[in-house]
Amino acid sequence: MESPRNALRSMWITMRPYLLFVSGITGVAGMALSSTTSAAPLALVFIASFFAYGFGQALTDCFQTDTDALSAPYRPLAAGRVSRSVILFLSLAGLTLCVLIFAIRNPWNIVLGCAGAGGLATYTIFKRRWWGGPWYNAWIVAGLCVMGYLGANGETPGEFPPAFLPLILAVFFGYANFVLSGYFKDIAADAATGYKTFPVVFGRRAAALASDVLSALFLFSSVWTAMTIIGGALRPRQLPFMLFAAPGVMYLIEAQVQLHRNRSDAEAYAPIIRVVHAYILMVSALVSLLRPEWTLLLGAHYAAYRFVLSRRPEVSQI
Repeated sequence: MESPRNALRSMWITMRPYLLFVSGITGVAGMALSSTTSAAPLALVFIASFFAYGFGQALTDCFQTDTDALSAPYRPLAAGRVSRSVILFLSLAGLTLCVLIFAIRNPWNIVLGCAGAGGLATYTIFKRRWWGGPWYNAWIVAGLCVMGYLGANGETPGEFPPAFLPLILAVFFGYANFVLSGYFKDIAADAATGYKTFPVVFGRRAAALASDVLSALFLFSSVWTAMTIIGGALRPRQLPFMLFAAPGVMYLIEAQVQLHRNRSDAEAYAPIIRVVHAYILMVSALVSLLRPEWTLLLGAHYAAYRFVLSRRPEVSQI
């Protein structure tokens, strides 16, 4: 029988704490679209958004122990330090709690939450096909942004705000690029275990080009969102936007250059980390346009991400 301490510690590592900030900022983006200013519902929705990624990651790990045993043997499930049933139970319990928090604010989130949980449970099926993994994972994360909006807003609006569609597309393409670039660190393991991901089937160069397309669509959608929010021209009060967007674009460009230069799984973590930096910074920039009063909180969120990232147990874990 698993000891509670070992189970919780293993679960925490499996959740990838440094990536909780990805779902955190995704939920915040949806929240920023709402007109809600009350701290209590916003805090609850943020907490549910923040931990949703970790519980979802743990759930998908339960179905990918074959490839993780080769590419990430340090993870608790792959190393056999915790049973699959324990992680499966904890992840489903955590996701259920997150969905309930979202649903308290808006019952439609039950539908979206169940769809997302079903998507996480079936993600491995699509990851095995070169055409499926990135977009399939990305719609789940885009759904989290919608849940953040509905959860913060409370009542379902008669019509969505103008920036809703471009923001959802920015989240979709930005996260899809993270998924595709993430495959670069698992090419050998995926090939050995029958996962026909895009890099496995077409090689690193073609995958880097595909990543370029996704990053360009992410950038285009982000600019579209920004222009929709500000109506065409930057003003002095939008300085926080530039403080987040400028390094975000720099990280995005650097990541794409490094992906084209990548020649081994062991070195792939470097561009992948930059893709994550770019995603969090770019989405933070868009949130700062919608809610400039959240700028300090957005800065603290990014600083906390960098701190937790620096404490990850394995340098190549991302």
